[in-house]
Amino acid sequence: MAEISDVFFVDGMRTPFGRAGEKGMYWNTRADDLAVKATIGLMERNPGVPKDRIDDVAIAATSQTGDQGLTLGRSVAILAGLPQTVPGFAIDRMCAGAMTSVTTIAGSIGVGMYDVALAGGVEHMGHHPIGSNADPNPRFVAEKMVDPGALNMGVTAERIFDRFPHLTKERSDRFGMLSQHKAQTAYDTGKIQPDLVPVAIKDADGSWGLATEDEGRRPQTTMEDLAGLKTPFRPHGRVTAGTSSPLTDGATMSLLAGGAAVKELGLAPKMKLVSFAFAGVQPEIMGIGPIPATEKALRKAGLTIADIGLFELNEAFAIQVISLLDHFGIADDDPRVNQWGGAIAVGHPLAASGVRLMIQLAAQFAERPDVRYGLTAMCVGLGQGGSVIWENPHYDGKRKK
Repeated sequence: MAEISDVFFVDGMRTPFGRAGEKGMYWNTRADDLAVKATIGLMERNPGVPKDRIDDVAIAATSQTGDQGLTLGRSVAILAGLPQTVPGFAIDRMCAGAMTSVTTIAGSIGVGMYDVALAGGVEHMGHHPIGSNADPNPRFVAEKMVDPGALNMGVTAERIFDRFPHLTKERSDRFGMLSQHKAQTAYDTGKIQPDLVPVAIKDADGSWGLATEDEGRRPQTTMEDLAGLKTPFRPHGRVTAGTSSPLTDGATMSLLAGGAAVKELGLAPKMKLVSFAFAGVQPEIMGIGPIPATEKALRKAGLTIADIGLFELNEAFAIQVISLLDHFGIADDDPRVNQWGGAIAVGHPLAASGVRLMIQLAAQFAERPDVRYGLTAMCVGLGQGGSVIWENPHYDGKRKK
């Protein structure tokens, strides 16, 4: 008889993230192979989990076509050497794809239908530029359901500045600069590398190499550099390449399990799921989506924002993160927020990013037994937000002095 179960994030790994396009390190690498690499790396690091015990494999992609098509969860499971008895499926919630893979699988574990499962995402934005295979229904614009600019993420980011004039370009630039500096410090101190799966790559000349770290980082970034950048989404605008996540290729994968399986297999989970929520907002200003999603997730958990000790917020755009922080009365440079930098520095391969946030939060939990709860949250195209609250299994009840 199935029983309601706690849901645990046992472990997560990802490929290094590469710059999208012909000059990026994954130009000659298939999208599904990136997901395969992340899956193999994760299973090898968790040998105590029998492969035939995996109940399902959920893999998200925003552009489900070509090397990102063909029911990724199933095809990647086969390619990664999982037994043919292991099923799989594909999922799409744009930027929150991997996050939705996790919450969908978590629902199945929570009601006792699954014991152990894999959830992740992949996006090869070099092979599949955002929206390249989409055919938006003309009624969206013809019937004025959404403004045409709602389909351009940069335009929606500019509109946050319009709505909240006190969130200035200078604040956004500073946030972007600090993301780069924090990501480099995290690399210098070896925080990020343990969860990266090296990927064999082939360059344009056919010579082989190894991808071992995120490609797009710019640690030397200064405020002066950012002040001089073009504003591609609007003349004299406020959103620049320096305050936006770059176009990126990469894959992420996580291992989730229920309480009984954790005991039976002797697993040491890195996080416990507390609550999650998704919410919709006006597509024209999609960046504020995580605000209602976070309020909803906090309500479900019976917590307040003051209970959250660590935040991993997806930096689609600096202004989008700042709008959430401002709403909850949190300083732009609060040390609890994105302490190892974020997507502005390491990239945002759309459907993969949700699990990157979880991987980083899990690693930070291990260092911080004084923190009980953490939040992973992100904005989502077409006007959505997603938020997941996690509990730290290492929490010892002692607050830092």
